[in-house]
Amino acid sequence: MTSPLSIPDVASLPDYAGRDLGYTDWHTVDQARIDAFAEATGDRQWIHVDRERAQRESPFGDTVAHGFLTVALAPALLPELVEVSNCSRIVNYGIEKLRLREPVRSGAKIRLGASITGVRSVPGGAMWVSLAVKFEVDGIKRPVCAGELIFVYFP
Repeated sequence: MTSPLSIPDVASLPDYAGRDLGYTDWHTVDQARIDAFAEATGDRQWIHVDRERAQRESPFGDTVAHGFLTVALAPALLPELVEVSNCSRIVNYGIEKLRLREPVRSGAKIRLGASITGVRSVPGGAMWVSLAVKFEVDGIKRPVCAGELIFVYFP
């Protein structure tokens, strides 16, 4: 893994608008993670948690991760790509143009690619940051998930 882009402080974020952050390492989305997400969200649909039935009845041939599990990996993986020093907190502001294009099968290796597409000031010295993100699965040509995540970074 390469080192994340190190941004010295929140006030410096505008200098990095338009910056491609590259990709994280590959991470396995295993059944234990899918089960834990199902338990945390209450979404225990068989296509996610019943491996035997999914192998028998699902068009995917196995269980698949929840689409929102894929998206939820972004805050966990982003620190591999970028770190902002002297930041007191980061608030998830929202998601734009989210598309879940392909299923993520249990056991798949996934990675996150991102770029900083916009930065603007927020009163009090905070910065609103827009990130174009895409999740790729090893062996699948097009991104399985893509969208624009918005975070607010506070000094």
